[in-house]
Amino acid sequence: MRFVTKAIALALASTTLAAAGAATPAFAQKAANTVRFAYDQAPENVDPFFNNVRIGVIIGANVWDTLVYRDPVTNEYKGQLAKSWKQIDDKTIEFELREGVKFHNGEEFDADDVVYTLNFVAKPESKVVTQGNVNWIEKAEKLDKYKVRLTTKEIFPAAIEYLAGPVVIHPNEYYEKVGPKGQNEKPVGSGPYKVTNYVPGKSITLETNKDYFKDSPKAQAKVGKIEIRFIPDRQTQMAEMLSGGGDLIMHVPKDQADQLKTVPMLQVVSGETMRIVFMQMNILENTPSPALKDERVRKAIIHAIDREAMVKNIVGDGSRVINTICFPSQFGCTDEGAARYPYDPAKAKALLAEAGVKDLTLDIVAYRERNQTEALIGYLQAVGIKTNLRFLQYAAMRELIATNKAMLTHQTWGSFSVNDVSANTPNYFAFRSEDITRDPQVRDLLNKGNNSVAPEVRKEAYKEALKIIADKAYAAPLYSLPVYYVANKDLLFKAYPDELVRFWEMSWK
Repeated sequence: MRFVTKAIALALASTTLAAAGAATPAFAQKAANTVRFAYDQAPENVDPFFNNVRIGVIIGANVWDTLVYRDPVTNEYKGQLAKSWKQIDDKTIEFELREGVKFHNGEEFDADDVVYTLNFVAKPESKVVTQGNVNWIEKAEKLDKYKVRLTTKEIFPAAIEYLAGPVVIHPNEYYEKVGPKGQNEKPVGSGPYKVTNYVPGKSITLETNKDYFKDSPKAQAKVGKIEIRFIPDRQTQMAEMLSGGGDLIMHVPKDQADQLKTVPMLQVVSGETMRIVFMQMNILENTPSPALKDERVRKAIIHAIDREAMVKNIVGDGSRVINTICFPSQFGCTDEGAARYPYDPAKAKALLAEAGVKDLTLDIVAYRERNQTEALIGYLQAVGIKTNLRFLQYAAMRELIATNKAMLTHQTWGSFSVNDVSANTPNYFAFRSEDITRDPQVRDLLNKGNNSVAPEVRKEAYKEALKIIADKAYAAPLYSLPVYYVANKDLLFKAYPDELVRFWEMSWK
């Protein structure tokens, strides 16, 4: 914390100089109508279908459009690339498409783009990173130039929610030619911003799409340029903000955000998000830590963690303890009847002793919120569990999990901002690549919830699945994650629960 305190003092001094007439980078960027945004993770691929980190979702929402748009305030669905849609039967939806829309490369938008994109991502051999976003699609058919029919494999009530979220539309001629690799190297969408420069792992520059269609539910962008830099080190991000070298950062730790509230040239905005925090425990046949196959050990791990204290002292306002692996607002999310694991280090030690476990050492893999990971490590050490921290980029962590090399994980999931359990729990418990539990009963219940047309049947199936996961301590649900944003005081922007940074809404005072 010494770094932050010293930096704040320097920032206060520089603010005084600025008031006396000295120019600062912040004022220069405001005059240039540019927002400089720093993020701690780099996307593994800018193509939204081959990305699994939040910054990729943010870039995707600003550079690409979807058939449907969900208003983040009212949750009302509105036409975006589609003017309207009609449910023909339980598995069929027809879309009337908007005319006069162009992609950033000048390619005209029509049914061919929708059909090609949906059929491409629906094929398992295309290897879309998050299969749950697209594996419900059976096929898309062109009815005429501006009309498309979409068929789902099973009854999938959440289809419109996904079509309003992670399922963007690519230009078919360009995408067929360059594929995901080319779309990553030179991204082309139809959104309010276009990519003008991209250095993988370093930065990406977005500029206003001046030809963006006027009838979009997304506003016409007011800020001319967005410069995004990928800066893994949090202290470097802080230094940039305090020196006037940056305009916006997010996921700032609570203690640092509280200190930055005193800096006159900055503003701090926070609020709860749909992102949940949890720990996975590998119980597969060839798990690198056989002790985790014992239910008593898994329960001991959960009892060892004081989640209420973490929420109050580390995580911050807007956070709440969760008891099941889902976000409370999502359709089908409930903790009714699920086992509770209050903080009880004595019980944790007793369970470990009962299991005959001594000198247990676990690798814990994590990729963000390192201060929270370190707190978890402290709680585990207090009951006799030693840990080795492996702090990685998200793609590397996911690879460890998928190849059965992870023991214990500390991670988060924002559901691609989809407000339905189908976008959350099944990703980790329905036999997908990141499922390190593989309980057939849980899988079948989740699939039943995903594919039933009856809301009450869906809710009951999810409830049963969530109860089994909790009762058997397959994972440790921790809390919802608030986001603290630190921004230039003259930047007008709004924080939303879905964690999407809507650059197209921003403006300068």
